[in-house]
Amino acid sequence: MKALPIRLTPGQDLRAALEAAVQAQNCRAAFVLSGIGSLSTAGIRLAGDKDPTRFTESMEILTLSGTVAANGDKTASHMHMAISTATGQVLGGHVAPGCIVLTTAEVLLALLPDWQFTREPDAGTGYDELVIRARD
Repeated sequence: MKALPIRLTPGQDLRAALEAAVQAQNCRAAFVLSGIGSLSTAGIRLAGDKDPTRFTESMEILTLSGTVAANGDKTASHMHMAISTATGQVLGGHVAPGCIVLTTAEVLLALLPDWQFTREPDAGTGYDELVIRARD
């Protein structure tokens, strides 16, 4: 495991930038150990919902965690985030594309260069679930 601290800048898409950062390290699998920052727009898929809910106000990232898969399959990453609104309301769920950094996002990744993550159908859950393989 190799730690990779990252600072994202205004206008970057949180999810896409983390996937690109992992891929730039010639890695296909990573875990988000920690993440804080601010967003101008967020897409969060709330528990039980099929589609993400869009938020378009200044928000703080309170926590960010999950897996990042940089293998060209954008559905393989799986991150959760808790955010707070300007009024202090706290919301959380799955990180969808379109979470745009407002001022900064400070993220610590754990790169796993010997592994690769994919998502494949799981008959037991009915969903695409994490599959972990040794990297070729």
